[in-house]
Amino acid sequence: MKVIREYVNEMEALVARSVLEAHEIPAVVLRDDAGGMLPAMHMLFPVRLAVRVADSVQALRILDAPFEGEPYDETTFNDDVTGV
Repeated sequence: MKVIREYVNEMEALVARSVLEAHEIPAVVLRDDAGGMLPAMHMLFPVRLAVRVADSVQALRILDAPFEGEPYDETTFNDDVTGV
């Protein structure tokens, strides 16, 4: 497993997990909050989203993809940004 994102809010992590699972990528939300009894612990220990190592690149592309209706930014998926 590989942690691909960290969130302060557990709900954001759960939504991201749902998006990945809708694309058939299994994901796990990891949190250190004493079983939900100490939600303020998220400030010290962020909620983490983990996927299989083999799925990590695809999962990040899915999470970073623009929403429908948002303008497309060419630099989002381009690793060779020249600044032009």
